[in-house]
Amino acid sequence: MTQKTGSSHKAQTEQVGSWLPLVVILLAQIQMAFNVNALPVSIGPIVEELNTSATSVGTALVFYSLFVAAFVMLGAKIGKLFGERRVFQITALMHGAAMALMALSPSARAMNLAQALAGVAAAALVPTLVVLIAANYRGKQQAQALGIMAGTPAISGALAFFIAGLLGTLLTWRLSFGLLSVLSILVFILSFRLKPITRQPDIKIDGVGALLAALAIILISLGFNNLNAWGITVAKPAAPFALLGLSPAPFMVILGIVFGQAFFAWSHRRVARDKTPLLALEVLDSPEERSNIVALLVIGALGPAVNFLIPLYIQIVQNQSSLFTAVTVIPYTLSIAGAAILIVRLYDRLTPRQIATISFVVVAVGLAFLSLTIRNEWSTPVVILCLIMIGLGEGSLITLLFNVMVSASPKELAGDVGALRGVANNLSTALGTAFAGVAAVGLLSLFVTNGLVQAAIPDSLKMQVNLDNINFITNDQLETVLGATTATPEQVNEAIRINEDARLRALKASFLILAGFSLLALVPAMGLPNYVPGEVPAPSPPGKGKRGKGETSS
Repeated sequence: MTQKTGSSHKAQTEQVGSWLPLVVILLAQIQMAFNVNALPVSIGPIVEELNTSATSVGTALVFYSLFVAAFVMLGAKIGKLFGERRVFQITALMHGAAMALMALSPSARAMNLAQALAGVAAAALVPTLVVLIAANYRGKQQAQALGIMAGTPAISGALAFFIAGLLGTLLTWRLSFGLLSVLSILVFILSFRLKPITRQPDIKIDGVGALLAALAIILISLGFNNLNAWGITVAKPAAPFALLGLSPAPFMVILGIVFGQAFFAWSHRRVARDKTPLLALEVLDSPEERSNIVALLVIGALGPAVNFLIPLYIQIVQNQSSLFTAVTVIPYTLSIAGAAILIVRLYDRLTPRQIATISFVVVAVGLAFLSLTIRNEWSTPVVILCLIMIGLGEGSLITLLFNVMVSASPKELAGDVGALRGVANNLSTALGTAFAGVAAVGLLSLFVTNGLVQAAIPDSLKMQVNLDNINFITNDQLETVLGATTATPEQVNEAIRINEDARLRALKASFLILAGFSLLALVPAMGLPNYVPGEVPAPSPPGKGKRGKGETSS
């Protein structure tokens, strides 16, 4: 929806293409998004059947997002090397096979393996989606297709919450993932209706760049995800190793950032030597594009964080079923989908900067009100309204930022744009989910510890419970734990009261922190383009504008 500097808007008759390619692309998108959304809504049944913790389900989601983010840039080059349609077909089946493994998982470790394999497949599949849309659609039809594509994960979320919630409550959570295996076969059959895209056999894959990018993303994601388990400063017993008594988690995050800087330095060096980098640096060479990617990272993290915290609270704190979770959350997911699809109608009236600013404020207000009004009654109109507000802002931003990315670069860089979007989406998903877990569990531990200090519970009883590994558990699970101690009925009731109060306060504080991050995102939002299609933007300073990209459709 943006234009290159120095270009004028030219009205031209646009030929409307068939929507069949989009249908096939969306089915693949649904296949991947359904998996991501089915995991949180299945927290309760998975925890019970696999005898694992609630945060381990979040870890499985982090594994998936981590592998997508780590290898999606490599996947984009593989798509060019072998042809995007062929890669689309193979990886759709690979993802389906991983879902079959997920459906048969006997343990949390097998679940993590299944999600890792699904992430590897999705890493090559994700970039092909953008390439196929860019090859089939132009102008307003392309903007509409991108909007529908951006809204599809939310529609998949609604389907996942309802279907996975229903199956998890009435039958088994495993059926949800088994259905995705069947869907992968359908996608493969229909994919032959897509026009093949010519492969580029002369593409040289930057192995060093792929290694640096993968190490950066893996270290940042794993380090951040294990801040609670391994320790923020001092190493906990769960840490795989210690560095002079210190936790390896923060060092992994720092080392990951160093590898990230090394990746960009290496890429610039390859460009200077007229060699192809792993990621075309043109997709990040303007201030607007850099502001856009930062904004995308923020909203990409806020959504998964909310999506993880809500089912966690409903199923673990309220001890409700997966189906109840689905009914409660569907308005939120539908508002995301509706905003993502319909926001394109405002592109001729408001600038990207205006839309982004308004959307981030709406998300912040929704999260703040959610923090203030949340109780044990999730069906109250105020709570539902807060979730809808968050969804409207989130959906608007997802489509807007996606459109800015695609329209800022020519069609030949569509694979790199898709790879960059894949890195941003999945790295932010991993970090958002990890942050939700780190913040919620960290606050829970703080509130529980403070509650125990003020309560009339003897130290002898506290020593019988592992307070170094506090996590979200139901009242029934807490009673089971205390049943193996010398706790009296009065002490059990007091411990349950402390736990209930700490869980609610931790959730409230987590949502309030997320609201603060949404407001901080106004900084990159102010760096987005401040003109609508048809306007001629102000000239860029010499040497700062794009080169060699030409005009693209709005």
